[in-house]
Amino acid sequence: MGKKYILFLGLIVLHFIFTSCKVNQQEEKKELLIYCGITMIRPMTEIKQIIEKQENCHIEISKGGSGNLLNAIEQNGVGDLYLPGSESYIYTAFKKGIITDTAKVGHNKLAVIVQKGNPLNIKAEIQSLTSKDYYVVIGNPSSGSVGKATKKLLVSEGVFEEVEQNAIRFTTDSKDLSMAIINDEADIVINWYATYTWDRNSDYMDILDIPCLENTKKRLILAQLESSQHPDIAQKIMTYAISPEGQAIFKKHGLN
Repeated sequence: MGKKYILFLGLIVLHFIFTSCKVNQQEEKKELLIYCGITMIRPMTEIKQIIEKQENCHIEISKGGSGNLLNAIEQNGVGDLYLPGSESYIYTAFKKGIITDTAKVGHNKLAVIVQKGNPLNIKAEIQSLTSKDYYVVIGNPSSGSVGKATKKLLVSEGVFEEVEQNAIRFTTDSKDLSMAIINDEADIVINWYATYTWDRNSDYMDILDIPCLENTKKRLILAQLESSQHPDIAQKIMTYAISPEGQAIFKKHGLN
């Protein structure tokens, strides 16, 4: 009876030792936070999964409009990396002293997008966005990079106020612009070209070939935040993003 009791106690001790080790391993797992604009979610998700395996860490991605994300970074004071849809947000973040390092990972460019097959025969010209014959949706310049870039383009073409008045609504980000086309809520939108490559989006939309859009290419800058608690892993993410393997991932998602 005594030997069985001792064996029983031994098993309990081993159980607690094993459980304690397991809990400690879970507690030691490093956690990182990346703030990422909607358009870059797919490549960054692929990269984060690779780094998680390599570093045995957990990486959370907070997605949204680039402007809204920058506000969140300032308010929360936490996080490791920031990838907005336009480098103008990086300039702002740099001036505020909240980033410590940067790396160019790709490019964004604008596209004028219509319903698949262009059933309304919308002309391939920027002035089409001013026509009251079409349901027009554009991004909000205050909430995201696509809206900010759209306003800059339309101002340079001298039609921003007309398009602003003609638009039936403004969206917060590129995903909402895509859904406006997919759900047949818009005839024409201005969105990032990369969204055309998402999943089966090309089954629902076509791109109008408008020359002035060639000048809308924006550099995508991945920035390390001053608040990073794991700068070593943050650096590894940046290094992988600019490596040939990382660049192939961005290219696959239309961001080269």
